[in-house]
Amino acid sequence: MAIGKNKRLPRKKGKGKKKIVDPFSKKEWFEIKAPNVFAIRDVGYTVGTKTIGTKLVRDNVMNRVFEASLSDLKPNSEDDAFRKFKLKVGEVDGKNLLTYFWGMDLTTDKLRSLVRKWTTLIEAQADVKTTDGNTVRLFCIGFTYPRQNQQRKTSYAQKGQVRAIRKKMVEIMVREASVCDTNQLVKKLIPETIGQEIQKATRGIYPLQNVLIRKVKTIKAQKVDVGKLLESHAGGKKADTGKKVARPEDEKAPDA
Repeated sequence: MAIGKNKRLPRKKGKGKKKIVDPFSKKEWFEIKAPNVFAIRDVGYTVGTKTIGTKLVRDNVMNRVFEASLSDLKPNSEDDAFRKFKLKVGEVDGKNLLTYFWGMDLTTDKLRSLVRKWTTLIEAQADVKTTDGNTVRLFCIGFTYPRQNQQRKTSYAQKGQVRAIRKKMVEIMVREASVCDTNQLVKKLIPETIGQEIQKATRGIYPLQNVLIRKVKTIKAQKVDVGKLLESHAGGKKADTGKKVARPEDEKAPDA
């Protein structure tokens, strides 16, 4: 028997309207802070779900990885916008997320723009352990360049020369990264000093151009030392609270 035909059967009442809740009412805003190796430390903002029961907002935002262009971390560096740094959250300090270096990469369009005809592309990689115990993998890229007064159209390197250049690349990457900690390594990556060293060292084998550390990947990281992390975030610029204005002696302060 169909429902509604029999008067003894109760009829179903229509469903009430579902209460619309703003999803951002359950969120908290946090400011992302970069380490003090970067000149500009304000990366941006992110949201986290508020603490509900045993689910803490701290657990929700910890270990997040953010990507920022070097042009946003360094003043007047629009030409370095192709270099991207990865920053991982290591500690929550009030409404601030304290991050540390997690990796580096180049934009795809920059890598594609480097490739040229009539040249040899040479790549190398090396796993290096820094002095603070982190293991990083460095990827290097370089391109051959015509010798001085060269008449030949092509600038192809022979297999023996490629092997020698690759060996030099690995040697210099290990030498430069193994004697410093992660923050000092970042200081070398920002101005591309490792690439310049490789370019000078390989000049006798075959001239190179556009020698870059194209990628840095963290393979093994030590447990975050909160004390060292806070130290790496110390010395930031204080908020502008204004200057004290001298009040004339004859002027009286208004009564409260």
